[in-house]
Amino acid sequence: MVSTANGHGTAHRGAAVLAALGIVYGDIGTSPLYAFREAVHAGAGSGLSAEESVFGVLSLITWALILVISIKYCIFILKADNRGEGGILALIALVNPARFARRWQYPVVAVGLVGAALLYADGAITPAISILSAAEGVAVYAPGLQSAIVPLTTVVIVLLFLMQRQGTARISRVFGPVILIWFLVIGILGLVSIVGMPGVLRALGPHYALRFLFDEGGTSLAIIGAVFLVVTGGEALYADMGHVGRRPIRITWFAVVLPALLLNYFGQGALVLAQPDAIENPFYRLAPEWAHWPMIALATAAAIIASQAIISGAFSLTQQAVNLGFLPRMRIVHTAGEMRGQIYVPFVNWLLLAATLAAVWGFGTSSALAGAYGVAISALMAITTILASLVALRWGYPKAVVYAIAAAILFVDLSFAIATFTKIAVGGWFPIVGAVGIVLLMLTWRTGRRLLQVARDKQRMPTADFVAKLAEKGGIVRVPGTALFLSTATAAIPRILIRHLKLNHSLHEEVFVVSVTTVETPRVDYDSRIAVEEVSPGIRRITLRFGFMETPDVPWALIAATAAGRCPELDPGEVTYFVGRETVVPTPGGGMAPWRERLFSFMSRNAQMSAAHFHLPLAQVIEVGIPLEI
Repeated sequence: MVSTANGHGTAHRGAAVLAALGIVYGDIGTSPLYAFREAVHAGAGSGLSAEESVFGVLSLITWALILVISIKYCIFILKADNRGEGGILALIALVNPARFARRWQYPVVAVGLVGAALLYADGAITPAISILSAAEGVAVYAPGLQSAIVPLTTVVIVLLFLMQRQGTARISRVFGPVILIWFLVIGILGLVSIVGMPGVLRALGPHYALRFLFDEGGTSLAIIGAVFLVVTGGEALYADMGHVGRRPIRITWFAVVLPALLLNYFGQGALVLAQPDAIENPFYRLAPEWAHWPMIALATAAAIIASQAIISGAFSLTQQAVNLGFLPRMRIVHTAGEMRGQIYVPFVNWLLLAATLAAVWGFGTSSALAGAYGVAISALMAITTILASLVALRWGYPKAVVYAIAAAILFVDLSFAIATFTKIAVGGWFPIVGAVGIVLLMLTWRTGRRLLQVARDKQRMPTADFVAKLAEKGGIVRVPGTALFLSTATAAIPRILIRHLKLNHSLHEEVFVVSVTTVETPRVDYDSRIAVEEVSPGIRRITLRFGFMETPDVPWALIAATAAGRCPELDPGEVTYFVGRETVVPTPGGGMAPWRERLFSFMSRNAQMSAAHFHLPLAQVIEVGIPLEI
């Protein structure tokens, strides 16, 4: 008989496995809708028999899943967690570019930002190809409705993005069960087909893949690029690790996802061997006649869940990028209180919607989109391998072992990357153009902030000089009340406080200079959140530390500090917050090209106000304009 404790543990593990299915595996789980078909089409026109082509493709698919997902991600990459969090920006924080020689810092950051930008590009293509390929099942069973596929896809996509503002906390509970049903159904359909032609299982041998590639010659790259579609959701295993944990991801992959995918791919192969004309859409042709329309509904639901995971990932990535200083402050809405992951970023939502619709209407079919899909992720996977190797070296793993493993994994990554880059002319340009634009914005913002910090430092006053000036004046008039001056630096006196003293010739009885810093860990323990330092009688400096996955809520942190007795005289409800509103003035001969300085100035003007970003009560805020030249 199972004990209560064990019962709860079992229930918890079961819930974690279901969560992993719904959050992590929706993208890779919908690849059977189009991946096998595109791989076989890529090898068409050769002198090989149909059986040789199918066996070669199935063998390539099998070993791509084993090498890339099972070995690279499940065994190695998932070890590179930042206190349980994964993803490209968490990896950059782990690498810590500041540790490198100055000439290497910028390249390391740039490589990481390219990876983040590629993830955004994938966020536009995944909903397009997943939902479009699901909707194409309509034409299989009702050819007369072919012209309705793109409009139908458009309606589903628009509704999906409109839903984001309401949050997905309620419906996300059904994501796991729906995806579990999806994997069970596609696995069973594949198994039934395999039973009719069990000889197809011979394709599990790697020699079929190798022989196929050698025999195909010039078309080998096209085939590898198409086969890469089966692993395009692999990056989600690492990016979403913080939501479900490493162990549930591994258990779910080996126990549910991998067997179901292989069964379905081999089932499609067996069907094509028996009915060559089924290659037009082998996935839907696997289903019996009575299950046609339910299968379309289930595929559409799975595609929506896969798309939702990508959209939520883009929101989370944006929050991290803003907190780490890679993007301007944006409005971020919590749709379920402070529940992890339940956020909505309006600007990113509408930008992704526009890009997704452009992909659907611009390419028209999932086959055309397949040329664009994979280019971004193949490059991102190679970047992840490089950064993870740097983390392994930082953690003290033997160099010889790290280099050997990294070289083997990179060989596979770069093979796929080179293969997918051959598709740039037939659609691969789409994510590349988007990624280049995002990288430009990120690098411009990061460089501009660095130049801005230099300009701020020139206008600040050393703390010792400030204290000396206060003493020289023989006593400053202190008026009743508490003033809190927000500063970006953890040392020196900010210009806003100096300007206030110069104009008003007085200070409040209690003055706090509050600095907010984002650290390179996902979250900060309560004991490490706040540091208080006395500058002079009645003037103190408070440093608040937030993780890059946290919301920088200043009043909340101050209330917690007051309740803990760290600042007993501070009443956040009675504080007057002084915030600087900086106006960036581009100047000739600055640190960036003139057009980039103007771009940074534009981004700065349109960034979210500091008061809103730090959740300050607007009725208690006084904003002071400060011009800064860069």
